Amino acid sequence: MKKYASIAEYMTNLPEMQKTVAQIMRDLLADAAPKAREKISYNMPAIEQNGKVVVYFDAGKDHLGFYPTADPIVAFADQLKEYKTSKGTIQLAYDQPLPAKLICEIVAFRVDQVTKG
Repeated sequence: MKKYASIAEYMTNLPEMQKTVAQIMRDLLADAAPKAREKISYNMPAIEQNGKVVVYFDAGKDHLGFYPTADPIVAFADQLKEYKTSKGTIQLAYDQPLPAKLICEIVAFRVDQVTKG
C-alpha cells in the first residue's frame, strides 16, 4: 500500500469518478470547518483543528468512507438510517449525491467536540 504525504498526492492516485466525489467531500469539509487544516492521518485525508482530527474520509472501491468517530453516528442516528454505518463510519454510495447538509452538520458537531473537549 502506498503511503501518502499529502491529500493532493492521495487525490492524484484515485480513479476519475472516485476523485470527483473525494474532491466534493474535500470542498464540503473546507466549507464546514474553515479553521481546520488538511492532513493525512492513517493514510487517509483528514481535517484537524486544535491538534485533533475532526473527521477522515477515504475513497474506497464501492463507496466513500466518511469517518467522523463514534459520537456523531449515535447523535445523528435518525438522519443516518438510509446509510450503512458502523461504530465510527458512514458509507456513502458513489451513485448517490453526497448529503452535503448532513455532512456539514456532522462536521460542526465534531468541531464543537474538539474545540470544547
